[in-house]
Parts: sequence; structure tokens; C-alpha cells
Amino acid sequence: MSLKTTAPEAEGTTGQEPSGRRERASGGLLATVNRIPHLGLTVVLLVVVVLTATQTDAFLTEGNLINVLRQVSITAVIAAALTLVMVAGGMDFSMGSSAYVVAAFAAQLIDSGTSVSVTILASIGLAMGIGLVNGLVVTYTKVAPFVVTLATATILDGFQLVVLDGKTVSSGEALSGLGAGYLLGLPNLTCTALVVLAVTALIMKYTTYGRDLFAIGGNEHVARLSGIGVNRNKLLLYAGAGALSGLAGVMLLSRLVSSSPSPGGGLMLQLGAVAAVVIGGTSLEGGRGTVVGTILGVILLGVVANALNLLQISSFYQPVSVGTVLVIAAVANQLQKSRHQTH
Repeated sequence: MSLKTTAPEAEGTTGQEPSGRRERASGGLLATVNRIPHLGLTVVLLVVVVLTATQTDAFLTEGNLINVLRQVSITAVIAAALTLVMVAGGMDFSMGSSAYVVAAFAAQLIDSGTSVSVTILASIGLAMGIGLVNGLVVTYTKVAPFVVTLATATILDGFQLVVLDGKTVSSGEALSGLGAGYLLGLPNLTCTALVVLAVTALIMKYTTYGRDLFAIGGNEHVARLSGIGVNRNKLLLYAGAGALSGLAGVMLLSRLVSSSPSPGGGLMLQLGAVAAVVIGGTSLEGGRGTVVGTILGVILLGVVANALNLLQISSFYQPVSVGTVLVIAAVANQLQKSRHQTH
């Protein structure tokens, strides 16, 4: 009887072992795939590139690819600053509008005969001041950053119209070296953006300040208790974001060669940056984000916009595509957060 009882158990055990090994192997493979950073975003980008390349031969030409890099450079600078802000649990919706105000301000200075170096320094200083005001209000009034910076963006949109007085102001050839020049085969605008992104990545990974920003975004109360200067870091953060938006404004003027009244232009630029950062995996709640993800997000939006243009689809659909991608990315961001909390 004992032989008859144990035999099936042995058979059952023997039969289950291969299945168990297969499940463990499958689980290990899935875990390995999940650990590959930004795999999903990279796959989506490759799919968009392949589909566009099969529809138009112009897409993979050197001239078009250089054009894409030039077009996304300004968004990339704003997105780099926004990545730092969002990692710390903040938000700045005024950077795009600040860039447009700076472009108008710089155009007026150049038109009045001010030197290029003074114009650039004054423009970045103006934007830094705007960012510092945002930081002061956010830090010491406890009003939500979204509300504060959206209000600032509205004010700046109106201020741009005041500065230009309804006219188009040209910067001539003053900034042509930045807007039309090349370095090692890449547009100077792209090289500038790459430097900003590289410095941002170094700050986030290798400096105490960067680690403090992650800590503040993860849990501000705990960060205070651990001795981190939360208020000081926030002020530096928003002032720095303002400075980068000023640089983006100078880059914008150098590319367009003039500044024109653009109601809503700053908001569209800002939304593109927000979408790129969120698509790249930076948490809306703070405490998580990478520059590599932001770069992929910027490139994806640039490729989509370029594809719409090459396929002769109305440019009116570009805001639709940005908004759609932003919603999808926000939902994916929230699902990822819920999955992390579950585990």
C-alpha cells in the first residue's frame, strides 16, 4: 500500500519540476526585460521612425535629421530644467512663456544697439529673476507650484505683447552664429542643448545637490528632518530653471531671427517640454526621473512633429498629438507608480 501511495506523489513531483523551472525562467526573463531602462519608450520611438521612413524617403536624409535636432534643441533645454524641478516634486509652467519674453526683450536690446554679450547676460538675468520670484512664492506661501507658475505664465504672455507693442522686432545677424552655425557637423543650438543636458545629468547623479532634490521629491518632510536645506534648494532650483529658460529664449531668437507677438506660443513650448519629461518617465509626484528618459521624450515628440510635416498632415494636428501623448504618458506614469507601491 505504501508503494502505491508514494508512486503517484513521486510522479507528480517529477512532472511539476519542469513546469516550475519554466515559470521561474519566464519570470526571470520578464524581470530582466523590465529592468532595461526606457525599453518601452525606445521601442515606440523606433516604431515611429520605421513607419515614417517607409512612408517618405525624405525622413532619413541628413538634412532632415539635422533639422529635427535643431527644432527640438530649445525644447530640450527647457525639458532639462523641468526634469530637475519635477524630480524635486515641483512644477514650472512659466518657462516657455519666460523664453518668449526673453526673446522679445533680447530683440529690443539688440535693435537698440546693445552688444550681444550684454544682451545675453541681461536676458538670462531677467529670466533668472522671474524664476526666483516663482521660487519665493512657492517656497514661502505654500501655494501649489502649478498655480503659481501658471499665473506667472499668463502674466508673461501679456508682458511679451507689451514689450513688442504689437510689432515684429528683428535681431538681424547678431545671433546668427548660434542660430545658424555648426560645430562638428551639429547645429550650435543642438550642441548647446547637449551641454545643458549633460550638466543636468551630472548634477542629478554625482552631486549632493542632485541627491537632495531626489530626497525632497520623495518626501519633503523627511528631507527637512534629515537636515537638508529644503527652502534654499528650492530657491536655487527655480532660479536655475529660470536661467535655463532665459538661455532657451536667446536660442529661440537666434533661430527665428526676430520676435513677434505670439499669444499662446510660450504655453505650447512649455507643454511640449512637460510632455517630453513625463513621457521620459519622470514622476509627477517627484523623487524619480532621468535625463536619458527626457532626451528620448524630446526626440519622440520631435520625430512625430516632423513626420506630420513630411506626410503633409495639417500642422493643426500637432497640438492634438502632443496632448494625446501627454495624457497617455501621464496614465502610464500613474500605473507605474501603482505597480511600484504594490510591490
